[in-house]
Amino acid sequence: MSSLSARALASALGSWRGISSAPAYAALADRIRLLVLDGRLALGARLPAERELAAQLSLSRTTISAAYAELRDSGYLESLRGSGSIVRLPFRGAAPLEAIAPAHLLDFSKATLPAVPAVAAAAERASALLPAYLGESGFDPIGLRALRQALADRFTMRGLPTDADEVMITVGAQHAIGLLARTLLSRGDRALVESPSYPHASEALRANGARLVPVAVTTEDGWDELGLEQTFQRTSPTLGYLMPDNHNPTGRSMPVELRERTIAFAAEQGTTLIADETMGELGFADLSADARPIPPFAASAGADTRARLVTVGSVGKTVWGGLRVGWIRADRELIQRIARVRYSSDLGTPVFDQLVVLELLGDYDPILVDRRAYLRAGRDHLLAALRARLPQWTLPVPEGGLTLWVNLGAPVSSQLALAARNEGLVIAAGPRFGMNGVFERFLRVPFSHPPELIDRAVEALAAAWNGVARHPVVFAQEDLAEVV
Repeated sequence: MSSLSARALASALGSWRGISSAPAYAALADRIRLLVLDGRLALGARLPAERELAAQLSLSRTTISAAYAELRDSGYLESLRGSGSIVRLPFRGAAPLEAIAPAHLLDFSKATLPAVPAVAAAAERASALLPAYLGESGFDPIGLRALRQALADRFTMRGLPTDADEVMITVGAQHAIGLLARTLLSRGDRALVESPSYPHASEALRANGARLVPVAVTTEDGWDELGLEQTFQRTSPTLGYLMPDNHNPTGRSMPVELRERTIAFAAEQGTTLIADETMGELGFADLSADARPIPPFAASAGADTRARLVTVGSVGKTVWGGLRVGWIRADRELIQRIARVRYSSDLGTPVFDQLVVLELLGDYDPILVDRRAYLRAGRDHLLAALRARLPQWTLPVPEGGLTLWVNLGAPVSSQLALAARNEGLVIAAGPRFGMNGVFERFLRVPFSHPPELIDRAVEALAAAWNGVARHPVVFAQEDLAEVV
């Protein structure tokens, strides 16, 4: 059981005071509840003692006691003799995810797409191929040779010569990131991450002992080049995790010149760079069937052989999230190291799923064309709906990906996410994508859902915003540094 210090909880709480007219104990309970629902407080974690938190927050112990009591009454805390106050979810016997996003709520906390129609037909064709593999063990840590070769051929076609032995098949991209973290990191190593970033990747790095070093990415300017250079030089990170194409959540793509410089920065410090391409081919610049394939980030290294570059990808964002197949593209020596590490946690990716993906790769380019067109239409629909209902928000126009990184104009993202839940919408608050409670002015809104669901979500956000906006935002001086 992990224990949360008073200082760590205070940092996660961010600017919780002054954004609600509710009593202090109720506002505090609301913020802790949102941290639980948003995944920023782990289930089973022990909260700090009332006296310690009261001293850290400069509140009376009575206020903390009342907040904890409200959380216990609503099912978010459980008091165990000798163990303190333990984070829970208010359910009995149901799966945790059902408690987080019940069926009657519209779930916009995930940026996902419905399956392409080709999945069912590919599964039928894969069933016909399956008997040829039934006499084998059915598992190995590297993956089917045929699928690895097909992915290697696609990398080569996109401008990065690749052999099948430089590819490993994983159980999705998140699994790939976790394997890389376990293989490459030791406790206390620094890992460069973008800010904001994909939260589950950051969690995987932290779980393997990394100290995260953030570099800013904004919808206006993209990556902070000076910040990148200084971070490499001052911290010498062991590993860097980037989403250089259609970045989640900003939608930005890194310019070619900056890719080359970033790779050079990493090479100078001996940093292994992981480029997450799960949304790499979902750009809107050219939707034609004969559009030129987007080169992988690693292709920008050119003749520079000093840098160790790793590519992670999957079909989870392009084909269907229920098809749990991803991959790692790296040099042979690293692939073999990862395989040795993998045996301690799993023995391989299911053969049938690999066969389905192998069948889909033959039609992958037409699938991507359809996906890009669908997503661009979704982006335009969401922008129009938000402009009509919430004109005070600052809306970027991303050229790819699945999400808008909306600037609310006030640090009330967590408050808004709580209010939206009361309107039937589950959505992740901005701090979910940052560190230490930052990004309270931002909200990630996916445009990957059908138009009718987008309209429902916008109506829920508008109703929630009306309630939040009625209460003026007042900051104490010490809160100002947390406003991003």
